[in-house]
Amino acid sequence: MTKRHTLLLILTLAGFLFGVELRAAIRLHRGVNISHWLSQSDTRGKGRAEYFTEKDVAFIASQGFDHLRIPIDEEQMFTPQGEKEPEAFALLHNALQWCRKYKMKAVVDLHILRSHHFNAAEKPLFTDEKAQNAFYECWRKISGELKKYSVKWVAYELMNEPVADNPETWNIIVNRCAAVVRELEPKRTIIIGSNRWQGYETVKDLRIPENDRNIIISFHYYNPFPLTHYKASWTDQRDYTGGIHYPGQVVREEDLKSVPKEIAQKYHWMTGLKWDKEVISDHFEQVLARARHYGVEVYCGEYGCINSSPEADRNRWFRDMEQTFEEKGIGCAVWDYKGGFGIIKGGKPDETMIRILTGKENSSK
Repeated sequence: MTKRHTLLLILTLAGFLFGVELRAAIRLHRGVNISHWLSQSDTRGKGRAEYFTEKDVAFIASQGFDHLRIPIDEEQMFTPQGEKEPEAFALLHNALQWCRKYKMKAVVDLHILRSHHFNAAEKPLFTDEKAQNAFYECWRKISGELKKYSVKWVAYELMNEPVADNPETWNIIVNRCAAVVRELEPKRTIIIGSNRWQGYETVKDLRIPENDRNIIISFHYYNPFPLTHYKASWTDQRDYTGGIHYPGQVVREEDLKSVPKEIAQKYHWMTGLKWDKEVISDHFEQVLARARHYGVEVYCGEYGCINSSPEADRNRWFRDMEQTFEEKGIGCAVWDYKGGFGIIKGGKPDETMIRILTGKENSSK
């Protein structure tokens, strides 16, 4: 029996002895994010339909993953007038039915709203009541489409990576949205993430509905960022091309000697970053402390390390992440399937990465 299963057994016995049910309706262990399909993609028609198919679900299930996190964007699922896009919803239904066929579960994640993108300068969701009502209406319509699926197989994540100036602004909006869903589906598991890109450090500020066992607190983990987003073109660290390491000191003084002087000066702050399994464990404990306050579980809906990072360091990071998830009893979903962080690289499975993520590497030792 793994430490994770031991922890879950203890929680279950505690619930039995004290009359408190701590487990949500759905059980999430190891999952994969299906990115750039119904979210963050301009592809439509045949190209979108062929990007992710039943064969992909069968493959993911065969590797030992138990669920998919499926990001969906408002602009793909709904017209500007708020009408449902039949083709997009048909694809989502296909994915959920494939999950059921291959005994996988699913998290439907409303990833990007027209009124909120996690990296946009302007986010009307937090200032415009009409935008907030449109957000709630999205979930009324999503619930209407998906309520037929068992609460044991499908969960809803209300929104991905909120970025509000004040965490209480997000708390008010997300609690209102949760109430909308709860009126429609009393037993559906609702996943709620913290403010500021769902960082572990902001979970302490998250306020969720009281006494609702079918809520799960979510966080994302891409730390240390210089490693997990090494050379990522969309970040302000894209110009650093020197050495990067895990565990220990992420960037060493000697690594800066291989880059131009102005680059070395700009990124010298990275030499102060030291990361290892103990640091990760401490961060996870901060999230768990908030979850214990509410008597709910924790889910890491995104974590990952970009393919441009050094393979050996990336794999060491994944090993520590996977082991810590197991030890802490935290369900997780890696980012992503076949994007820039994917378990599929160049059209082929990264077998080493998959073995690490699914725990097969440890079980074979």
